[in-house]
Amino acid sequence: MNTNSTFADLKLIEPLLKSVQRSGYVHPTPIQKQVIPHLLEGRDLLGIAQTGTGKTAAFSLPLLQTLVENPKRLVPKHVRVLVLTPTRELAIQVHESFQTYGASLRVKLALAFGGVSQVPQVQSLSAGADVLVATPGRLLDLLSQGYVKLDAVDAFVLDEADRMLDMGFIHDIRKILALLPKKRHNLLFSASMAPETDRLVNAILVNPVKVAVTPPSSTAELIQQSVMFVDKAQKRELLAHLFADKALKRVIIFTRTKHGANKVAEFLAQAGVASKAIHGNKSQSARQNALSDFKAGRLRALIATDIAARGIDVDEITHVINYELPNEPETYVHRIGRTARAGTSGVAISFCEAEEIAYLRLIEKVIKKSVPVVLDQPFHSDGAQNSKMRPPVQQQNRGARGNSRQGGSQQRQGGSQPRQGGSQPRQGGSQPRQGGSQQRQGGSQSRPGGSGSQQRSGVRG
Repeated sequence: MNTNSTFADLKLIEPLLKSVQRSGYVHPTPIQKQVIPHLLEGRDLLGIAQTGTGKTAAFSLPLLQTLVENPKRLVPKHVRVLVLTPTRELAIQVHESFQTYGASLRVKLALAFGGVSQVPQVQSLSAGADVLVATPGRLLDLLSQGYVKLDAVDAFVLDEADRMLDMGFIHDIRKILALLPKKRHNLLFSASMAPETDRLVNAILVNPVKVAVTPPSSTAELIQQSVMFVDKAQKRELLAHLFADKALKRVIIFTRTKHGANKVAEFLAQAGVASKAIHGNKSQSARQNALSDFKAGRLRALIATDIAARGIDVDEITHVINYELPNEPETYVHRIGRTARAGTSGVAISFCEAEEIAYLRLIEKVIKKSVPVVLDQPFHSDGAQNSKMRPPVQQQNRGARGNSRQGGSQQRQGGSQPRQGGSQPRQGGSQPRQGGSQQRQGGSQSRPGGSGSQQRSGVRG
């Protein structure tokens, strides 16, 4: 990135430049530098960007400028810009970005997501809004009740499109698209590009500009990755051993299931580590309180499932710990992307038991390198490292909407076994039976280390 470029070079209006300056940023991130000029020209855009690249500011800044430069009288229940996100947490984060950068502008914002009363949301839409940030389920609820109309939308943003599809929102998205005017400005952002995402791109975007700041399913160069082979029964002890290191200041721990997240949080609390779990079974207020405590430094660790973590926007994550390896390599990329954001460095440590060896091999195949092995830890398991189990058979579950009427809070369980006699996956977070013939783990040895110095470059979000 050219550190000599500034936001003023992107032809942003003075109020937005001041908002960016008040936020403490001077130089745009690569995606901001590439996206903002195209959006100011009104081009449809496909953005391939991982978490932490600054994509929210990349679309919120030019959209705010377009609203100011093309003022229109608000019409009751109508919105000019619609931003669709898969989760409540991400919706809140995007809304906060619009609030921050539009603080000195006469722009009315609205936010709609499930799991809470709709009354304040209905009130905020009654006189119309310039920007509505919403989750699919709650938006459809409001549409069916006549509280919001989409026939005057000027710009439509589909954020985290890949996760939308993973959570089974494709039918909701199609319903919403059918209500939008045919002539509109379209933006689609995704961390990865699967065939399903390609089809969605073709259905929404018209002659789009494509901006990719990192290759799909790549891992950040500034992340120090390592794997620790450990027996399942000793994962907790290994976790406690790691937290004896004061370098683990702000840590996100990933589990596959909600039940697993609760168990890890309970164990860490007993071990004297301030931590909380965040997942779809938690109330909205509990999730927000956990995030606030984590951001404020009152918690050292946040234990999360993959869906719940997608909307987390926290600076200076020192470590990411995969307490359980994900069964999809792309999910591994999303997880470790929580650290080493905006030019900083970070540490990603993965625990791997014998039954997870096949997942590790798939991850290494996708990221195109071996994850270094940490042997210098008291719970190293040769049995796990040399496991020769067969790869598990994965059950695809792209179509289950789960709890979509609450803004997509239902956790899609990774690797749960299907019921006998039917294709419907069993809910509740059951652990997959795993196995697979794999060759002996190679890779260099490393020790877990601390994160590097913070360098604020580019607008977060």
